[in-house]
Amino acid sequence: MTFCKKRAAKAAAVSVGLALALALVAALFYGLYLPKKYRQAVAQAAAECGLEEELIFAVIRTESNFRPAAVSRAGAVGLMQLLPSTAAFAETLCGGGADLFDPSQNIRLGSHYLRYLLMRFDDEALALAAYNAGEGTVRRWLREDGDAAAGRFPYAETQRYVAKVKKFYKLYKFFYF
Repeated sequence: MTFCKKRAAKAAAVSVGLALALALVAALFYGLYLPKKYRQAVAQAAAECGLEEELIFAVIRTESNFRPAAVSRAGAVGLMQLLPSTAAFAETLCGGGADLFDPSQNIRLGSHYLRYLLMRFDDEALALAAYNAGEGTVRRWLREDGDAAAGRFPYAETQRYVAKVKKFYKLYKFFYF
């Protein structure tokens, strides 16, 4: 084998190794940082509610990081972190059960509630803020403080929440085109 052929073979082997390493990193990234668990339930809820799957995944990623048994200090439960009172309201929108630890039911109820907020506010940032802080709270902010209409919220937690959901939404759309 000539020197040039040996060098070309070595370069090809390095390229294959690099491609495999990049594929492994991408698989880890998708699986750990941007998982798409509960795909069937998300797809069904998205179709039923007229929402983008990526938005539902972004809310789940932000709320519970895909842990169906998650419970917040405030008592929000499951993948989409629904308060029992919010889940009861969401049931009036779509019917169905309210086992908030059941991933399919939680995703369905949370998606219907999110759709309701999107229709009520007609603004994604305000709807997400309401999902986090409550519809009444966001309505009060809009009455009392013009900054809320511009996407600047008095609660730092809500400001971070909206930014985080939007970030994950963009990442899901970009990486899962």
